[in-house]
Amino acid sequence: MTNTAPVAKKRLDYVPPQFLIDTVDLTFWLEPNETKVMAKSHVRRNGEHQEALVLDGEQLTLLSVKVNGEVHTDYQALQGKLVLNALPDEFVLEIENQIDPENNTSLEGLYLSNGTFCTQCEAEGFRKITYFLDRPDVLATYSVTLYADKTLYPSLLANGNCIEKGELDNGKHWVKWHDPFKKPSYLFALVAGQFDIVEDTYTTMSGREVQLQLFVDIGNASRAHHALESLKKSMRWDEDTFGLEYDLDIYMIVAVDFFNMGAMENKGLNIFNSKCVLADSQAATDDDFFNVESIIAHEYFHNWTGNRVTCRDWFQLSLKEGLTVFRDQQFSSDMSSPVINRINQVKVMREHQFAEDSGPMSHPIRPDEVIEMNNFYTVTVYDKGAEVIRMMHTLLGVEGFRKGMDLYFQRHDGQAVTCDDFVSAMEQANSKDLTLFRRWYSQSGTPEVTVKEDFDDANGRYTLTLTQETKPTADQTEKSPLHIPVDISLLNANGEAEALNANGDTHQVLELTQDSQSFEFSNLKQKPVVDLFRSFSAPVKVHFEQSIDELSHIIRNSTDDFSRWEAGQKLYLDAILEAVENKQAINNEKSENIISILDTVLVEKPADLALLAELFSVPNFDSVAQLLDSIDVDHLYSAISDMKQRIAKHFSNKMLQEYLQMPAIDYQYEPAQVAQRRFKNVCLSNLASNQDNANVIVNQFEKADNMTDVLGALKAAQKHNLPVFDNLMASFEQKWRDDVLVLDKWFALHAEVESDDILSRLALISSHAQYTLSNPNRVRAVVGAFAFRNTLGFHKNDGSGYRYVADAVIELNRINPQVASRIITPLSQWKKYQGERRDLMQGQLIRIADEPDLSSDIFEKVTKALQI
Repeated sequence: MTNTAPVAKKRLDYVPPQFLIDTVDLTFWLEPNETKVMAKSHVRRNGEHQEALVLDGEQLTLLSVKVNGEVHTDYQALQGKLVLNALPDEFVLEIENQIDPENNTSLEGLYLSNGTFCTQCEAEGFRKITYFLDRPDVLATYSVTLYADKTLYPSLLANGNCIEKGELDNGKHWVKWHDPFKKPSYLFALVAGQFDIVEDTYTTMSGREVQLQLFVDIGNASRAHHALESLKKSMRWDEDTFGLEYDLDIYMIVAVDFFNMGAMENKGLNIFNSKCVLADSQAATDDDFFNVESIIAHEYFHNWTGNRVTCRDWFQLSLKEGLTVFRDQQFSSDMSSPVINRINQVKVMREHQFAEDSGPMSHPIRPDEVIEMNNFYTVTVYDKGAEVIRMMHTLLGVEGFRKGMDLYFQRHDGQAVTCDDFVSAMEQANSKDLTLFRRWYSQSGTPEVTVKEDFDDANGRYTLTLTQETKPTADQTEKSPLHIPVDISLLNANGEAEALNANGDTHQVLELTQDSQSFEFSNLKQKPVVDLFRSFSAPVKVHFEQSIDELSHIIRNSTDDFSRWEAGQKLYLDAILEAVENKQAINNEKSENIISILDTVLVEKPADLALLAELFSVPNFDSVAQLLDSIDVDHLYSAISDMKQRIAKHFSNKMLQEYLQMPAIDYQYEPAQVAQRRFKNVCLSNLASNQDNANVIVNQFEKADNMTDVLGALKAAQKHNLPVFDNLMASFEQKWRDDVLVLDKWFALHAEVESDDILSRLALISSHAQYTLSNPNRVRAVVGAFAFRNTLGFHKNDGSGYRYVADAVIELNRINPQVASRIITPLSQWKKYQGERRDLMQGQLIRIADEPDLSSDIFEKVTKALQI
């Protein structure tokens, strides 16, 4: 390896800051290549000491340093640091420096893209703006003055409330903003550019009127109304659910095309990737509408869980992200289908988080060490972190959880705190001992729960024995028992849920806290069918042998819709895993049993058509792969394809009937219509297995009044390799070639085509006039879609798919390391694959590792993957 190893940061090495900053006055003279920044800060020592002040700074040209108005020369400008000596205990520090936003391709700090100045400071981007104590436990109040050309940058935005503005004689203008709430530097935001502005107001529960403004690219105002309505729904929901009210006079959202993340919760000025703001029926799918609503809510909810109370250090990231993801999940379930939301959340856990737990990047939701802070933004910290919060919610109940939240804000408003502080508030508000539960924060890995049952006919006693084990992970070898909530119901032969206690409750949360525990239920007339881990009450893998009849009983009778879907998934998995193990086709009897159950489900139809659609969805490659210690790509892919083909063949005509019976309705984004379109497009995909139905696909594509159905037709044609696919794609590209967001869908559909010539197709679309590696969305649409969702292409026998991804990682390392570090993830799982593929993947990782000047983002991932 050619790189000097960066030093890992460790959670246990945390020490409080030696200096505190109370107020910051920032002044920006915005120019593309020579932006000047003046930072005037009130600084004081934290305690009695005479240490130097060490500030963070990267890619800065230092112009001057003053202390209390006098030029200060006793300093050293080191790599990434500015060390100031001989300072008084309290002083005013003025630093002037220059930066080059136009050539900042990392999209961290202040950058200029498509004529718009924009910032991204989480986690450590503020140091690319000016020298500062760039850490989350230094909280200050900020005033920001922006100077810029009025014609080029009519909108000058920063955090807080606008307090002054004016114009200069040279065609420039200025605006001053003040944020009265203390915040860490990572929440600083600045935007300058030309926008269409969509405005509204919101009256809070205390009667204050808040101005709402969305800033979007010129011409996109009509696509911002859904985002605005989503914001108002979020504000009302947070007041109704948690009693949390917005605190500034204005709330602003800015949509930009070039952004590393989905969105950022900067206080009062959220900066969003435009794909997470813009939506109308012609250009956005139902999933896009959902994502806009969900992400708008997520960033708004951060105003309290992340901004008003923030994390002490980045090892506590799940304090704000896990909690806020849980909050946006609860909101989304209230706004749309609860079961589909839960299914999608669990898919993320099983397809991505479980894989992360078992791979080289395994870590707890509160990690112990890291090289690059940007690598903390993982499905473990976010999604498993949300599951840990959900488990607390399950254990404490709705009222108990609310009491804990109230105490948390009462204690810590305006502070930077730890995960332990949050758990302590929950614990003390409910007089509940959560000592054992805290292990979820410090222990990595996915617990596996083995289930055994016994029924005593003579005494009507049912005994359920649960045994838990967490296997060693890359970062931890020793594991301890966890506190696992197990939500169960017992179904009798009539499909009715038995009363489980004196209160007549038909489901109950068991608390598994030991290596093995038994739970008894009495006064039962017959052996029940146990409905276990309802609503995925804990992020665990379950080993439980249930018969086809028992699983069918759950599908038909469970009062928990998630359990119904889960039982169906178990039937699919049993058949697929058996076929993989035996290297054979799917067992005929098992597939016929599944089809028989689906026949019944199709006749009985659940009220939620989206659930019906999910019951017909076979587990994908990634969800099955995470169950295997050693992955045989060919046999696993073949078994899944075999199952899909059997279902499609049997149901092709029935699905055509269902499809033709669907009522024609004008598009609205509302739950019943979303469910109908979801089922409609599952029908279309199944009937597409018969090429004689190609005309149905073409007809939907040509007559659809919404992007959901257009994309449904394209995906059906793509999935079944229909000849009409390329013609439909050409028509789609011709219509949408000037729409950046819609064109990403076109790029992704091409990248996901499973064909022998996929690399030629990738080369062709990469030569498209609108393809660029500098746009993270475009990279994710092509390289990301290929790496994560094109199983056959990525795992080509000759290793060319792996080389393609490695080539992209190497090139992106020089342009945007954050994007590159996410794309490398599929290669890092190399040890789980069988045969030559394992060696080929390892070879590409070694090739990346041998590159000179690797970013810390890539260095960390590749060295962990290779265990260097």
